[in-house]
Parts: sequence; structure tokens; C-alpha cells
Amino acid sequence: MFLNTIRSSEGARKKSKRVGRGIGCTLGKTCGRGHKGQKARSGGFHKVGFEGGQMPLQRRLPKIGFTSLISKYSAEVRLNELNNLAAEVIDLKVLVAANIVPVFTKKAKIIKSGELTKPVVVRGINVTGGARKSIEAAGGKVEV
Repeated sequence: MFLNTIRSSEGARKKSKRVGRGIGCTLGKTCGRGHKGQKARSGGFHKVGFEGGQMPLQRRLPKIGFTSLISKYSAEVRLNELNNLAAEVIDLKVLVAANIVPVFTKKAKIIKSGELTKPVVVRGINVTGGARKSIEAAGGKVEV
């Protein structure tokens, strides 16, 4: 193989439009732009979404909120859900493995909902004030 013999495969390169090359070509004279009007002129074009002065669609439709990434990647864990876990040290990996929080969760927070009956060590998970008191009352501790 030589450099001068290398070719692109058939159909890989599309031929460019050659406009204004006479009447024998379909793109002669007006070059495919038709006769007169704003789109026929050079530099005569309007912004995206312009509807001739009519209120454009993106402004006619109502605006509705957005999806917060904070709520998408964070989860709440109830205190009574910790009773079902076999692990004594509870972190995010343990919660994901037990299907308490979704796999893509980056932050979790334990809230006081229900009772905790066994001592556990909570590591790397945010805890509300009431949940912290309940965990410590059950003989566990919270490590940040």
C-alpha cells in the first residue's frame, strides 16, 4: 500500500453543492434560493424561532420548573429501616447493597421515623438531630 493509492470508501465523502454555474445545472442563476424575498438575499435571515413577528412558540408555551440535581442524587432513610440491616457499621455502600437507596445515590440522610432497637455505627451519612439522639440512645454512634 502506498500513500498515493489510499482512497475513501464509496459514499464516505459527499460532493459539495456548486451553485451559480449556469442554466445547465439545477443550481444556476438563483442558486436554489427561489426569486426575491428575505431568504433569497445575502445576509437576509432571521434568528432561530422567528415567526414573522408573531409571538414565537417558545414564548407562547408556559414555563414549568426544572429538575434539581440535589433531589435526584440524594435520598432519605428512615430510622426503622436500619433495624433490618445485618451490618453493624452502616455507610452508603451498605444502604445501596440492601436496596434502601438507589444505586446512583451520592448523599443520604437518616431521618427520625420509627424506632431503632439495636446499636449501630453510622459512617459518612448525614443524620437529623432527632435521629442522632435515637441512635445514641440505642447504644450506637454517628461518625461523620
